[in-house]
Amino acid sequence: MEPTLILAIATMGGLGLFFAAGLAIADKKLAVEDNPFVVKINEALPGVNCGACGKAGCYDFAVNVAEGTASVTGCPVGGSDTAKEIAMIMGVEAADSEIKTIPRILCKGGNSEAVNKMVDYYGPLSCSAMEIVSGGEKQCLYGCLGAGDCVDACPFDALVMNENGIPEVVPDLCTSCGICVKSCPRDIIEMHPIDQTVFVFCKNQDDPRTAKEVCNVACIACGICARKSDGGIEIINNVGVINYSLLDDTKIPFEKCKTGAIQKIDLELDLGIKMKKN
Repeated sequence: MEPTLILAIATMGGLGLFFAAGLAIADKKLAVEDNPFVVKINEALPGVNCGACGKAGCYDFAVNVAEGTASVTGCPVGGSDTAKEIAMIMGVEAADSEIKTIPRILCKGGNSEAVNKMVDYYGPLSCSAMEIVSGGEKQCLYGCLGAGDCVDACPFDALVMNENGIPEVVPDLCTSCGICVKSCPRDIIEMHPIDQTVFVFCKNQDDPRTAKEVCNVACIACGICARKSDGGIEIINNVGVINYSLLDDTKIPFEKCKTGAIQKIDLELDLGIKMKKN
């Protein structure tokens, strides 16, 4: 072997060893120790990095809690048990957790109810893409697009598409993270307390005639539900909007809603759960 080649190999090898040793020493000397609170909080978190807390991930949330810029109850996925554990780590008292919330899909215009356009959609099967490209296959420009972006977005498999092309919640799997809300390009998914029973299942803002033509369960802005509600329901942009702080459901004539857009649901039938009675 050429002497110059041997020298080059030896030189490169020596430089490699030198820099490796330098990096090892620097790692020891310049290492920043993790805040022990951050480590313990991060270990207490679910570790799904879903971002439901509003932070980049579980570790980022742990850093913010340790620094006092995030609440110990800020992880909706972990729930009250995680909040109590984090509170114990931080030496504070966790406030009583509010009642669980779940996503409500405020549209009943599935394949059987909504009128399709005269042309078929052949683009990507994504709600976001359909909204941008053509508005989907249905004539209603406000209802569920039915491609299941919310189902795909849920990291806990708590949403499924039913046979009518509308997503449904699996309450036992739902962690109240709210990711599905952000995934809907038409904002028809809202988080509500699990014991909430009154909803307007429509977002259509078309004039009453058009709304009825595009979907047979659309709100037609007749105002029957709002008339004696004392502010509990208002007709805004041709659709009923509920003010839950003023709502008294005994004043709402649900049976007179011609399209069934406003409903008082049975929680046991709807979610398969029994709520405790006072």
